[in-house]
Amino acid sequence: MPTRPGLLDCIERYFAAAPLPDARIETVGPLDVPLGDPAWPYPARPRPGAAPVTAGDVRAATSLQEASGLPVALEWITQRSPHAATAARAAGLVVEELPLLVVDTPVELLLPAEVHLFLVGADDPELSRYQRVAETAFAHPGGPADVGEPAVDQPAESAARVAALHERIAAGRTVMMVALEDGAPVAVGSHQPVDVDGREVSEVVGVATLPRLRARGLGAALASALVAHAGESADLVFLTAGDDDVARIYERVGFARLATTGVADRPTPGR
Repeated sequence: MPTRPGLLDCIERYFAAAPLPDARIETVGPLDVPLGDPAWPYPARPRPGAAPVTAGDVRAATSLQEASGLPVALEWITQRSPHAATAARAAGLVVEELPLLVVDTPVELLLPAEVHLFLVGADDPELSRYQRVAETAFAHPGGPADVGEPAVDQPAESAARVAALHERIAAGRTVMMVALEDGAPVAVGSHQPVDVDGREVSEVVGVATLPRLRARGLGAALASALVAHAGESADLVFLTAGDDDVARIYERVGFARLATTGVADRPTPGR
């Protein structure tokens, strides 16, 4: 467990600063609700030092998100906002608690010799293809193993996401890497640097491997490369893992568990 003081303070300030270039912040009781482009939404979050979140606060925030065409989403650090989960459930949201990790001792993991890693430029003509790799991977978190190349057709919401990604890469707010095998993208991931009171902090996000190519260590090696790149300028690198099994993969590249991230959204059919 990292012992460096102020890590949670720094991460909370990161989350407060990250939406500012893209969204205006509406205050709803103790919650800050970023309102911006639906193609790149930010969740509502408790404001550090504010009063405990209530179910009424959550209902008001989610109503504002829906009225703005944004997905309903609330996130918090459990150790900082222990009442948020209860409030979110009382407001009818589904709550998950996920591992929050920070880089402690980076470990270099190499990709297989036949897989090559590249930094993605904002004008890369294959940017939409890389985005489809991520969408395919996250649509099939546990398989099936025979899911291959993502479909060529690109829905409107995906095209809008690619346009937002282009702007973020051009502005340096997203650093994206892609792993190619035989010229085809097989894994992608990013880190998102933000200036926090004069020091750079970056979050590793969206590390994804095509389902048929999992269990080859591609995700871990890609995360290792992202950590190395972020560490060239960032004072702190962190991420939220999708579950404990994923957290163990990140621990292999030098992350250590620090706290718990709470996430809440609308229940989907079948949940």
